[in-house]
Amino acid sequence: MTQPPANVVPVCYRHTDRETYVRCTRCDRPICPDCMTEASVGFQCPECVREGGKTQRQARTAFGGSQAGAAGTVTITLIVINVLVFIIGIISAGRQAADGLGGGGLGGLLGGSTPLHDFGAEVPYFTARGSGVRLAGDSVADGDWYQLFTAMFLHYGLLHLAMNMWALWILGRPLEAALGRVRFLALYLLCGLGGGVLVFLLSAPNVPSAGASGAIFGMFSALIVVLRKMKLSVASIIPVLIFNLVVTFSFSGYISWQAHVGGLITGAIVAAGFAYAPPKQRTPIQVATVLGTLLLLGILLGVGLANVPAVGTAA
Repeated sequence: MTQPPANVVPVCYRHTDRETYVRCTRCDRPICPDCMTEASVGFQCPECVREGGKTQRQARTAFGGSQAGAAGTVTITLIVINVLVFIIGIISAGRQAADGLGGGGLGGLLGGSTPLHDFGAEVPYFTARGSGVRLAGDSVADGDWYQLFTAMFLHYGLLHLAMNMWALWILGRPLEAALGRVRFLALYLLCGLGGGVLVFLLSAPNVPSAGASGAIFGMFSALIVVLRKMKLSVASIIPVLIFNLVVTFSFSGYISWQAHVGGLITGAIVAAGFAYAPPKQRTPIQVATVLGTLLLLGILLGVGLANVPAVGTAA
């Protein structure tokens, strides 16, 4: 039986032009520095790393979410969507594009309406100006329920967008890291819907509203719940929340306090269900929290619809 030459230098099994004396601790194949991944003992090749990943249980956050949320992917995606919708709205305004950027309320700091706002902003229902006669139109009461969703991605002017996206960036990343991507997205959307439902229940007719503020205020209360559960200080958040509430009610003619309060309450409810679910029943309780919140919002919406006057009647 012939023996291989004693002076043969081993080469990487993936890069045969590279000499190496390092071997994978699992399969014993030679690997070069570009192919080695440090393990608890020695190094492993790419195939062994992938194979081990299939059987290794992925690490979870304290609330059951994937640690992939630490990258802030959902937060960034939501910001991008809001910015893109804003750009589309400005384009839809055509020659009045400048009015969509500014020149509206609060001394011109807020923008005006665009054709996209006419479609997607939330209007509870319409009445004839100066009377209580109910009119048919593009409103939630007339079946345009999608406005409860689309309104949370529309903004009146560049300042409105910038303030909400800055808040989303600050609040969204720690929440997404703590809850994971799926739970954070569910929280965000439910808070936005919660704000929209309270707008429908308590806002005056004929007045459109839009913005991510309901979801933002929901993240405020959710972050407080999450930090309290983790026994961390909320001293830096409470004053900011109080300040924002004061601003909300001070400019209630321009700011929808209903959306803010609705999102705030919804965020606290959903976050409590996520944070305080017992570990052994965590996922079922968290799913029940999402579905239960949706059901509650649906019931409230139904109650509101039942109390909307019929078309052509006095309110």
